[in-house]
Amino acid sequence: MIIVQTPLRISFAGGGTDFPDYYERDGGCVVSTAIDKYIYVIIKDRFDKSIRIGYSRTELVASVDDIEHELVREAMKKVGVHYGIEIATMADIPSEGSGLGSSSSVTVALLHALYTFKGMLVTPGQLAREACEIEIDILGKPIGKQDQYIAAYGGLRRIDFQADGTVKVSWIAMPEEQKRRFSEGLMLFYTGITRKADPILFEQRDNIEDKRTTLDKMKVLADEVHNALLDGNLNRIGRVMDAGWRHKKQLATAISNSSINAYYEAALDAGAIGGKVAGAGGGGFLLLFCPPDRQATVRHALASMQELPLQLERDGTKVILNARR
Repeated sequence: MIIVQTPLRISFAGGGTDFPDYYERDGGCVVSTAIDKYIYVIIKDRFDKSIRIGYSRTELVASVDDIEHELVREAMKKVGVHYGIEIATMADIPSEGSGLGSSSSVTVALLHALYTFKGMLVTPGQLAREACEIEIDILGKPIGKQDQYIAAYGGLRRIDFQADGTVKVSWIAMPEEQKRRFSEGLMLFYTGITRKADPILFEQRDNIEDKRTTLDKMKVLADEVHNALLDGNLNRIGRVMDAGWRHKKQLATAISNSSINAYYEAALDAGAIGGKVAGAGGGGFLLLFCPPDRQATVRHALASMQELPLQLERDGTKVILNARR
């Protein structure tokens, strides 16, 4: 039996500049971190040659081509596992529309578990690249590349996307006390609004050429967040997140709505410095930066929403059980 644990993520600035349609001309940059909420993939061999997949439903099939879970199907093909296996996926958060990068974390976790099942060691870079190939090139998902890389590498990172397609992943080195204070200032609330991200992301991708000036500004904000983290200017991070959210809402029509806007403004009125809706927008989780002495007031203002406590996660995807026969 193999069990792989792969983190989810939150992104602070630069989202949207990781789309190939943008970075292949201008280069992109995001600042994001893995968090202590995870996707788990469990794999074991079967006594026969069939394939059993367990997630929100169960599939029992004879051929890889018959698997309906497209991420499982394409990961098995990529790694070269074709029969005699059971795979189960579990998550710490709602499985659809969370905005925490769950689909890419699932893809990275599947690849990692399948390679481990075959007795092969792979690097975070390979896992991220192959997850991008599956989601973007094979399945045609309208997404960028940041989620796959932060899931594979973990930590608090600056990720630069070069015009030639290469990706540079850099640690953001902060003193532990400063990192603790930063983590304590982050708040995450579940809006209760679920949505499929693809329609929003298709529109956002289609709008890239018209919104290039806005994306240029968002890339600059990623630099500002990076510098603020290095300088320890934590309140500045909240203000930059606020600026980024106001830019992001211009990228597609459904990124925000009246309910989300009301929640966000209530949080600011209660003392949050800034924030954003995680991921594509339209629902999922609301991420805020707020000094600890104002957080009780923010919780009261957002009492109708479930808070998800979080901490920064140093590690990327990892095998937590390897009991291969």
